[in-house]
Amino acid sequence: STMLAVYVKEPGGPENLCLGRVPRPEPKDGEVLIRVHATALNRADLLQRRGLYPAPPGESEILGLEASGVIAGLGPGVKRNFRPGDKVMALLSGGGYAQYVAVHEDLLMPVPSHLTLDEAAAIPEAWLTAYQLLHLIARVKEGESVLIHAGASGVGTAAIQLARRSCAVPVATAGSPEKLNIAIKLGAAAGFNYKDGDFSDKVLQFTEGRGVDVILDCIGGSSWEKNIRSLAMDGRWVLYGTMGGKSVEGDLLGKLLFKRGQILSSLLRSRSLQYKAELIRSFTEQALPHFQSADQPGSLRPVIDSVFNIDDIAEAHRHMEANRNIGKIIIKIS
Repeated sequence: STMLAVYVKEPGGPENLCLGRVPRPEPKDGEVLIRVHATALNRADLLQRRGLYPAPPGESEILGLEASGVIAGLGPGVKRNFRPGDKVMALLSGGGYAQYVAVHEDLLMPVPSHLTLDEAAAIPEAWLTAYQLLHLIARVKEGESVLIHAGASGVGTAAIQLARRSCAVPVATAGSPEKLNIAIKLGAAAGFNYKDGDFSDKVLQFTEGRGVDVILDCIGGSSWEKNIRSLAMDGRWVLYGTMGGKSVEGDLLGKLLFKRGQILSSLLRSRSLQYKAELIRSFTEQALPHFQSADQPGSLRPVIDSVFNIDDIAEAHRHMEANRNIGKIIIKIS
């Protein structure tokens, strides 16, 4: 009735992550127990480890917002056609860094036949976030241009592919030529190095002075002026992270009003079960069938940077904190 899991000894650095035995969860009404094969890192994990992003009330304190694995048991009242032994991937509010996790059946997706369980672990949080931002929040349309910051991140690599799939025109920023090459390989029409001059100059040059219709922004404060300069008239600026700071000084409102721009924002972890279930249903119908073999033109693929064993979780966190990763960092549990 116990399992191995990673827990945070006390808020702080990666050295405070400990592997130990904790009680194994029991699936409640409508829940499924997964024997976890792999999980994947998210920026939220780094914040939670530092005590800056606690788990929602009633959710597992164990880190990990996604998992892939095999169904090990069903709680009472499960209605969907899942069976023990089925390969699944799940969106979690916590609990992924463990051998087992209990999750509501509506937060599960089947693993596409062409994907390994390692690849499946790279999908739920990043791809559902990107899908949500593009389709539910920004409501991107065919032919619109989309500026995607952190284009080589998990969300960035997913958003580029999903924007292309929707016949929009993705352009990306990243901090190295290697990262920009990946973004362009995935379908970005152009890539701009934010360390090499003002990216808004390059965006305006690429769009012939018009600006972009949509911005997906995980940076926030430090680049607000460049974002507004990059925005087309009536554009939508979607904020989903503040890696570049939360404070803004200057004429943000005046410049936004001049562009008739919209600021939209979204988080996924704090959303209701009903919202997440509807998002997953839509993604499963609209996007999941396009995760096909790599030689199929236009197929969607998770981008994996590296795979760490659970024993090396502290090193995996350091790797993400150094911004070295291109795509997702996978943690093998089993």
